[in-house]
Amino acid sequence: MLKQRLIHPEILDALASAGHGARVLIADGNYPVSTRIGDNAQLVFLNLAPGKLTVTEVLDIILTAIPVEDAIVMETNDGVEPKIYQEFRSLLPNMPLTVLPRYEFYEEASSEDTCLVIATGEGRIYANILLTIGVVT
Repeated sequence: MLKQRLIHPEILDALASAGHGARVLIADGNYPVSTRIGDNAQLVFLNLAPGKLTVTEVLDIILTAIPVEDAIVMETNDGVEPKIYQEFRSLLPNMPLTVLPRYEFYEEASSEDTCLVIATGEGRIYANILLTIGVVT
């Protein structure tokens, strides 16, 4: 048994196999994970029920295991920033969020650099976040 907070075996495997520059997508319940996944990504389903687990709950735990050097989010159709972006900022202090239009976000998230996609039961829209793994010092 592990003593750390992250104990999910598939997620640990994907993160332990990843290196600097690899990406991790934490997707909300509306994200098309079955059709927008890259060839190198391991898909893990944590969408137990609507609202379980949330993107921010997963992000909070993932951040205990990896350094993050970049975070990308999706631009909304109306240009109004979703409230969840403030939650992302509080979990990732001093890191600006890169905002990409929807289809550019999909392209980045499904690139060969994405090693892990975590599907959540998050009900808030635009609650997807694409993390780039940084360097362990």
